[in-house]
Amino acid sequence: MIDLLESRRQEIAVLCRRHRVRRLEVFGSAATGAFDPRTSDLDFLVEYHPLGPDESADAYFGLLEDLQSLLGRPVDLVMARAIQNPYFRRSVDATREVLYAS
Repeated sequence: MIDLLESRRQEIAVLCRRHRVRRLEVFGSAATGAFDPRTSDLDFLVEYHPLGPDESADAYFGLLEDLQSLLGRPVDLVMARAIQNPYFRRSVDATREVLYAS
């Protein structure tokens, strides 16, 4: 996991609690060491605590915006339950690392 995420782990935990995140994992280049600070975005896999229908969008976009602001990088935020493609699932599973869990 890259230093940027390690150094901001406590602040990320605050955001996760604020947005009712059950589990947040990093995957891709930030988890494998292939991260290029000039060009790479940050890829996260997220699972939420149960949310009402009117809370889901606020939780998702709120976390997305807060992570981008905190980390100063573009963020891809993928809902864990939304991954249908088995090839993408294997790719994510091969590199994912837990950043936050409650």
